[in-house]
Amino acid sequence: MDDGRRRIGLAVSDPSGTLARPAGTVAGHDDPAVAARAIAEAIAGLEHGDEPVAAIVVGLPLRLDGTANEQTAHAQALAAELRRLTGRDVALQDERLTSREAESRLAVRERDWRVRKQRLDAAAAAVMLQEYLDSRQ
Repeated sequence: MDDGRRRIGLAVSDPSGTLARPAGTVAGHDDPAVAARAIAEAIAGLEHGDEPVAAIVVGLPLRLDGTANEQTAHAQALAAELRRLTGRDVALQDERLTSREAESRLAVRERDWRVRKQRLDAAAAAVMLQEYLDSRQ
């Protein structure tokens, strides 16, 4: 997932763990515990719809030089709370430039920036999840 304060993008992989795809968004929150509860509910909804979730990958925001920024601690607290709430493995994945990559991919298919903006968080989550899946191969 791409952790944002306004919206949190969600993505899922296929059962083989090879391909990631966007799966929507949930409202973000300044309090990681509140955001984690919303994500846990979304995960339950995905599972109810036959999308089993074995593990959770949370985007780790970093500066371009790889150092922590003002959002890094929020993502780490969110990951810890998700681990506690769901009992699942939670991994942190570098999310640098995923929104930019997602925006460029969306721009190829969608000219209207308003439509792209609505899809951006989930698309960025899919880019980040794909990078995580590729790194495990």
